[in-house]
Amino acid sequence: MRRLTILAAVAALLAVLAGSALAADKPLTFGMLLVGPYNDKGYSQAQYEGGKYVEAKLPGAKMLYLDKVNPADRPGVTIPQLVDDLAAKGATLILAGSDDMKDGIREAAEAHPDLMFVHISGDDALTGKAPKNLGNVFSKMEYAKMMAGFSAAMTTKTGKIGFLGPLINDETRRLANAAYLGARYAWEKVRGKKAEDLSFKVSWIGFWFNIPGVTSDPNQVAGSFFDQGYDVVISGIDTPEALTVAGARKKAGADVYALPYDYKLACQAAPEVCLGAPYFNWGPPLLTVAKAVAAGTYKPGFEWLAPDFAALNDPDKSPIGFTEGDALAPEARKALAQFIADLGSGKVNLYAGPLEYQDGAVFVQAGSTATDKAIWFCPQLLRGMDGASASK
Repeated sequence: MRRLTILAAVAALLAVLAGSALAADKPLTFGMLLVGPYNDKGYSQAQYEGGKYVEAKLPGAKMLYLDKVNPADRPGVTIPQLVDDLAAKGATLILAGSDDMKDGIREAAEAHPDLMFVHISGDDALTGKAPKNLGNVFSKMEYAKMMAGFSAAMTTKTGKIGFLGPLINDETRRLANAAYLGARYAWEKVRGKKAEDLSFKVSWIGFWFNIPGVTSDPNQVAGSFFDQGYDVVISGIDTPEALTVAGARKKAGADVYALPYDYKLACQAAPEVCLGAPYFNWGPPLLTVAKAVAAGTYKPGFEWLAPDFAALNDPDKSPIGFTEGDALAPEARKALAQFIADLGSGKVNLYAGPLEYQDGAVFVQAGSTATDKAIWFCPQLLRGMDGASASK
């Protein structure tokens, strides 16, 4: 009798394990919330194509996406409401694509403890605010922004570089700072120019992309840079207006250039003025997350992914890349290649002190190097930059 009982228990256990295996092998359906249009040639399209990469690489995976998830395009619609809809359609993993979704995705994760959530950007898992089913994943775009700043400083003839910024927060400040550090290094260390002869100005439009009547018009802001003698504009917004304005000015006879942002093929909008494009390659990191969720092994945490300097533009490896533009001169390309190699080897560390913020407060002391946490939580622009560090 005891033997039969043991056999029954073993059979029950095997049935449970078999059920778990089947559950783990069940094709993954994941939801993607995009802040802008899925085909914006910028930030949202990079994430959308990352999702398509997951579908191609993970058998049976299916993406459900909602784009234009922002108050202007979807007034009155909340992130939890959208997550409810995705969950009802079978999504067991939700990817929230923008920093401004932080509060909403946290609320949704708390309401759906049976689902997994990943906030692309954000830091709730770092600060301890995240529920157990919410993680943060982002890539160290700072290094590609350094490459953008370097390329801009190798190209400028006026010594005046503009940075077209979105809204103001820790993320956007640290990315603008990184572009400035790359520009300053090229200007001083490679071109041998004086620091005081470099002008680096940041102008913010108020959101990730243009919302008529709400933000400043990025076309006008980019045009204003060129009107003031800035001959290179680096974009920090999700869409390619800086590049298209530069292209129009070039056709009118101006010697100006730009660097778009986010999307690998962004230079296609105006290749004749494009120096390069720092971009997100979301396929590999999202595939890693999706595989873990599908296998039941994903452990939410805070991940800030470094570039693969040895395979910077390999679509299956580095989470960020930098596409060299047609307008980047041969000598600048050569210098950029050396700069990238030196960043990768650690020979050049632009976060080595001394570094100060705009108000003179110490960012990094002499003889020290900034920690990831100090870089992530960025309260100001750096000394040497012109522009607002906070919203008025």
